[in-house]
Amino acid sequence: MTTRLQNFIDGKFVDARSGRFSDVIDPSTGEVYAQAPISGQEDVDAAFAAAASAFDTWGQTTPGERASLLLKIADAIDARADEINEAECRNTGKPAARMAEDETPVAADHFRFFAGAARTLEGPTAGEFLTDHTSVIRHEPIGVIGQVTPWNYPMMMAVWKIAPALAAGNTVVLKPSDTTPVSTVKLAEIIGDVLPAGVFNVVTGDRETGSLVVSHPLASMVAITGSVGAGMSVAKTAADDLKRVHLELGGKAPVVVFDDIKDIKAAAEAIAGAGLYNAGQDCTAACRVLVHESIHDEFAAALTEAAAATVTGAGEDAFYGPLNNPAQLERVAGFLSRVPDHATITTGGSQVGDKGYFFAPTVVDGLRQDDEMVQDEVFGPVITIQTFTDEADALAKANGVRYGLSGSVWTSDHGRAMRMSKRLDFGVVWVNTHIPFVSEMPHGGFKHSGYGKDLSVFGLHDYTRVKHVMHYIGE
Repeated sequence: MTTRLQNFIDGKFVDARSGRFSDVIDPSTGEVYAQAPISGQEDVDAAFAAAASAFDTWGQTTPGERASLLLKIADAIDARADEINEAECRNTGKPAARMAEDETPVAADHFRFFAGAARTLEGPTAGEFLTDHTSVIRHEPIGVIGQVTPWNYPMMMAVWKIAPALAAGNTVVLKPSDTTPVSTVKLAEIIGDVLPAGVFNVVTGDRETGSLVVSHPLASMVAITGSVGAGMSVAKTAADDLKRVHLELGGKAPVVVFDDIKDIKAAAEAIAGAGLYNAGQDCTAACRVLVHESIHDEFAAALTEAAAATVTGAGEDAFYGPLNNPAQLERVAGFLSRVPDHATITTGGSQVGDKGYFFAPTVVDGLRQDDEMVQDEVFGPVITIQTFTDEADALAKANGVRYGLSGSVWTSDHGRAMRMSKRLDFGVVWVNTHIPFVSEMPHGGFKHSGYGKDLSVFGLHDYTRVKHVMHYIGE
């Protein structure tokens, strides 16, 4: 039976005024299981009008009042975790164990973190920096935030955007990916039971709907997680109205493995997990291994073995599920069909089964720096291997891409780890691990990976504006 979703506007679930819907497909089966509204100008206008009206009150609430409500949202996520897990697993095909362990509890933690951060927002100390004048810095909410979220982590990426925006006192109009709107609508139901009407709104739809959200005159800021191309388009649109922009875009994470690592097999297994997690549909995935030439053969064999042993499918033993949609399956398969003659597919390289969009865990060895698969984001369960000779060569190859989101260094040499992490041109660098996140630490990239930070107090600051107030105190 096909479920029909609705938009969430001004505290109520409503149909799109156009009456148009798009199919939502379960990527593990390829079958339609829901329909979502295709929102047009009237729907987006209504959502922004509700958010603008709600901001008049919500923007004046105290941090303590907002924190109390965010904590209630966190408790509600915990209480309704099974509903969220079911919605997200159907949305994306993710294994249920991954959602239950790795995502839903973390989503609740993000709300709890930003509830606390809202009450401890700090800035320069007030003082007399000019004789007979006292200066004070105010951190104020920006206004209505238009947000667009992706299909790889639909619920989690929504939370990364929603929680800091609300904690800072803003109101939100959010448009989820057209292929994965279900968990975001479920989140709206949960949040809507806690917040005043209009503070949080969801409009589903296609690319045109996203453009309407980004370009809307009532949006004071737009924030997206998406591809580099989508980010550039958003930045251009926002420039026409001088909107503030927050962009978390693609990545091509280097994984630099030195010859002094203590356990090659253990490192290979950890890197395989970080590269194949969520079918590699992660901007921070450990997708681009650079290994010292002296241990290449042993490491490549260990990585291939670890990847080949990784299970994909719809069963309980699966480590990762399907690619999100037919277009993504075609994209990933296309990269593998164009592997150059000097490279070798050591495992995988093809679709798994004839039902759904599953792709085998894949390792490609022998690639060169200017090869397509090294330079462009595959966004699938594919890990590439290159070699390097020394630190300088490793840095040149690691930094020699247009992305700057994340990377990792694997070494037993503390000085080398410090040198490499300093000079790697990426916003997040892990040492002897890859992919963990915590609410307290920022996530965001450089170069074509965008700008702005998610998570942490830096993420909260991104959703505030700074005002200097100077008082004359002379007689």
